Amino acid sequence: MAHLYARTPSGELAVGTGTDFAEYLAALGQLGESQTRIAELRTALMRTATDAGGGMLALLASGTQAGLADALADPSRADDTTVTALTSVVADVNAQVGSLPFVRLQLMLAPAVEMCRRLLAGPLPTPIAPAVRNAAVAASALAGRLAFETRDDSASQALYVEARREAALLGRPWREAGVYMSHALVTLYSAEGIAGARVLVDQAVRTARTGDSTLVRARAHALQAEIAARAGQERQSQAALGLSWYDIENDHTDDPAATSTSFSAGHLHGFEGVCELYVGNPVTAHDRFARSVASLTAPREQVQRAIVTTDQALARIRMDDPHAAAELLHDCVTAATTTGGRVPAIRLRRARQELRPWRRESFVADLDDHLMDVLGT
Repeated sequence: MAHLYARTPSGELAVGTGTDFAEYLAALGQLGESQTRIAELRTALMRTATDAGGGMLALLASGTQAGLADALADPSRADDTTVTALTSVVADVNAQVGSLPFVRLQLMLAPAVEMCRRLLAGPLPTPIAPAVRNAAVAASALAGRLAFETRDDSASQALYVEARREAALLGRPWREAGVYMSHALVTLYSAEGIAGARVLVDQAVRTARTGDSTLVRARAHALQAEIAARAGQERQSQAALGLSWYDIENDHTDDPAATSTSFSAGHLHGFEGVCELYVGNPVTAHDRFARSVASLTAPREQVQRAIVTTDQALARIRMDDPHAAAELLHDCVTAATTTGGRVPAIRLRRARQELRPWRRESFVADLDDHLMDVLGT
């Protein structure tokens, strides 16, 4: 039935907002189908779209393609429908992070990034311009993350610079701070040392403090705590964690980032674990990681879950329990390769390096065999 409703009368796939397929999923929800099953159906159809060579067009509602073409030819004709189409494409791609390979998501998002650029370069109607710029910020930042995941660091950096430039013009500090944080994370894993990431994180904190999103402030302080811990600065790390907890425990009902920022106490427990791993107790770190993993259950959180689980294995090594660590890493191997996530792979490699003293043990050999089996498929 899902495949049937995802086809237009002309036989093309259409799974975006406003399509018959979207209406079908909404009806399933009203009939009591679980959100997990509905998400799985959506992922399956988006995979089908990319299997068939489709991309962004499959995410557009019926009747919006012509309007987008008109707006691209003459940006002064852009309207609310144009903005809705672009925004929904970015949101749909973002929702599939952790479910579909990053390369597929990159192909689906690229046209939206270029459309935003072309519209912003033209004479947009004044009421529409901020909304198009907001879509451009989201698209460029997500594209920067996807480029990083696919190991194109130069493209990633350029896209983040573009996202930061447009975010600064929005006049919404919480959006700008979010871009700084995402840029800081990819810089942390793609550049030597932590100096570059620290500059970006500190800027994120300063910007977030001038905004009205406590969720964004909480995440900025959590990332600041991790950077301080990596530098061996325990006191500064604990102070930043305290500020993060203060913000995360506030009421977020009216938070402007509530629908776009996935940061919760579960995520914060993961940051606590990393800080304990660098400047604290591995036993405490392991407990924090376990609590974080238990709360990261949504499809969108699977990449983060893989990262935290790998760190949990690292804590087990520090607790002198390498056999238990290796058992946990078997799950991480599968999780890290499902979507091609770069950070889980980096963390996995680091954990495997710390198992070198036990490299002659059978449990390490089994882990290496698993790694080779996965890499060879």
